[in-house]
Amino acid sequence: MTRFILSRLGYAIPVVLAVLVTNFLLTRLVPGDPVTALIGDFPAPPDYVARLRAEFGLDESVWTQLGLYLRNLAQGELGYSFFNRQPVIDLIAERTVNTLILMVPVLVLSSVLGVLLGMLAAVQKVRWIDVTITALSLGGKSIPIFWSGQVLILLLAVHFKLLPAQGMHSLRGVEPGWPAFVDLVEHWLMPGLIATAFNMAIVARVARVSFKEAMLGDYVTTASATGLPRRTILFGHVLPNALIPVVTVIGHNLTNLLTGTIMVEAVFGWPGIGELFMSSIASRDYPVLQGIFLAVALVTVLANLLTDILYAVIDPRVRDSYVRA
Repeated sequence: MTRFILSRLGYAIPVVLAVLVTNFLLTRLVPGDPVTALIGDFPAPPDYVARLRAEFGLDESVWTQLGLYLRNLAQGELGYSFFNRQPVIDLIAERTVNTLILMVPVLVLSSVLGVLLGMLAAVQKVRWIDVTITALSLGGKSIPIFWSGQVLILLLAVHFKLLPAQGMHSLRGVEPGWPAFVDLVEHWLMPGLIATAFNMAIVARVARVSFKEAMLGDYVTTASATGLPRRTILFGHVLPNALIPVVTVIGHNLTNLLTGTIMVEAVFGWPGIGELFMSSIASRDYPVLQGIFLAVALVTVLANLLTDILYAVIDPRVRDSYVRA
C-alpha cells in the first residue's frame, strides 16, 4: 500500500507541472490586457503604463515570465495580485477557507443522503418510492443552479424574508460567539441547500443503480438461504460491493470542492474561490488565476489519491492487488 501511494504521488508531480505550464500559457491567450483592466478606459501617460508593466513583469517575454513564475513557485511564492494588491497566497487562503465553510458540509450531506436515498430506492419494493426518489434526483441534477438559486432568493429572502439573500455575514455586524454562528448558518442555508441538492442527485442516481446490481449477486442469494437477517445482508454484503462506483462519484464531487461552487457563489454573493475566479478573469489578474489553477490541481490529485485508498479499504481484492503491486 505504501509503495502504491508513493508511486501515485510520483505520477502526480509531472501532471501538476504540466497543468501549471498549460494554464500559465492559457491565461496569456485570454483576450485583454491586465494593465488596461487596472487603469480602466481612461487615457494614461505612456510612461505610467510602461512603469506598471515593468512592476508586474509584463514587459518580459512569455517564456521569461514562465521561468520566473516556476522559480518563484519553487520558493513558495505565488506572486502578487494585480487587482487586489495583496499576496496571492494570502488571498487564496482567505477565500479557500470561505469556500470550505460552504462546501465541506455540502459534501458530507450530499454523500450521506445520496447513499441513503439510493439504497432506499433500490431495496424498497414499493414502486412509488423508487419513482419519487428517481424523479427528485433527476430534478436536482437537471435544474440549473442559477435559476433555482434565484427562485429560492425570491421566495425565502424577498417574499417571506426568512433568510438573507447575499453574502456570508450580515453587513450590520453581529456579536462574536453564538450570534455570529447563527448568522453564518442563516447565510449558508440557501447556497448550501442548493449545492447539496445538486451533488446529492448525482450520488443518489449512481447509488441506486449500484445497489440494484449488487443485490443480484449470488452472495445475496447464499446469505439469504443461510437465514441471515435482511439488515445484515444489506449492510454487511450489499453495501461494500455497491460502494465502489459511489466512491468514484464522491471523489469527483471532492475535486469540485474549490471551483464547483462558482455558480453558487456568483448567485448568492458568497466570497469564496469561485467568486474570486470570476473577478480575476474579468480583471485579467494572472497571478491569482495561476494560484487558483494550482490549488485546483493539488485538490484533484489529492482527491484521486483518497479515492484509490478508499477503494482498497472497501474492497479487500483491491487492497490485495495493491499489496502485490
